[in-house]
Amino acid sequence: MNLTLIVVLVIALALFFDFTNGFHDTANAMATPIATGAMRPTVAVSVAAVLNLVGAFLSTAVATSISHGLIREGAGGVAITPGMIFAGLIGAVVWNMITWLRGLPSSSSHALFGGLIGAAIAGAGFGSVNYGALLTVVIVPAMVSPVIAALVALLCTRIAYRITRRPTFPNERGGFRIGQIFTSSMVSLAHGTNDAQKTMGVITLTLIAAGAQSATQGVQLWVIIACATAIALGTYTGGWRIIRTLGSGIIEIRATQGFSAEASTAATILVSSHLGFALSTTQVTSGAIIGAGLGRRGSAIQWSTAGKIVVAWFITLPAAALVGAVAALIGHLGDLGLIIDAVIGAVVIGGLYLWSRRRPIEQAATIEVDVAANTVLTRRERRDLQRRKRAELVAARRVELSREKTLRRMAARRGGRR
Repeated sequence: MNLTLIVVLVIALALFFDFTNGFHDTANAMATPIATGAMRPTVAVSVAAVLNLVGAFLSTAVATSISHGLIREGAGGVAITPGMIFAGLIGAVVWNMITWLRGLPSSSSHALFGGLIGAAIAGAGFGSVNYGALLTVVIVPAMVSPVIAALVALLCTRIAYRITRRPTFPNERGGFRIGQIFTSSMVSLAHGTNDAQKTMGVITLTLIAAGAQSATQGVQLWVIIACATAIALGTYTGGWRIIRTLGSGIIEIRATQGFSAEASTAATILVSSHLGFALSTTQVTSGAIIGAGLGRRGSAIQWSTAGKIVVAWFITLPAAALVGAVAALIGHLGDLGLIIDAVIGAVVIGGLYLWSRRRPIEQAATIEVDVAANTVLTRRERRDLQRRKRAELVAARRVELSREKTLRRMAARRGGRR
């Protein structure tokens, strides 16, 4: 297969991954303001899309870390080929689709890194990966950033509640809902500065591997524009499944907690982007939400949901690496292998999408009612609402049992007549 055609296929798949990254990670910025009623869902995803687009133009430090650090370039040429990168992207996209379908806020970043690492090892050996860069740029930030975000969010939440309990600030907590518009916008901007650059780094690595640009050259302008556009479009589609998980699956979040979580998330991501650390915005956001939950007395944290998210964090990188490695091994068959990879990848991705249509979670109105209602009510109103729901369920069950008994009697009478 012509090298130029392979490069085009890799770039197209990389941009599709960028698109999936957008709708997969929309919840990182907009789950909490939607949950507290600070922003309507359609407005929230629109704002997130625009700011992701803007953020992608602000820095290329993370892109440089990926394109010139994570995968080794051999002394006599480049150790990794465009075909291997294609295989790695298949691993990343497939895992993103699986976790999106399950509504799990896993890391798109770690899916990408895992896919690339698995493909590189299968295709060029263990020496193709720069493990020092993997440790310092990916692993350490992944372990430290959620903890930092959680601690900062916990501290901010406690300070905010202590201030607003004073008589001189009787209506201040309502102001936090307005403040969330600013903080969630900052998270969207920060997401663009970090996550869009990962795809920029992959495309730049592909161009270097194909000999289309030198290893010393930075990210080209057209790559920045293409990646910024793809992640913005993906964000605009809205990842409603994951928005529901982050907005109400971990804690019943209040505006004060949402403000604190978003502020700590934005600060952590922006600092990391400046330093070139390719952290996971999903992990940072989840950690910040848990910290905000711990910061408010009486806030019930759904540890079962949090546990599932943490498990997804740990298995994302190796799972995507396994898929990427299998795709790279198939790619060893040459042109036929690349065709098989492309066909299998398209079938799996298409199948996951069609499966998702059987259980659609795309209604913004449903998210708004389902997620936001439990936070704008008082504690007493929430208890009353829960009692009414339980009573309605009991009444519906009684009606169902009565109907079943009636049907059984009718069936018995028919049998007796015969």
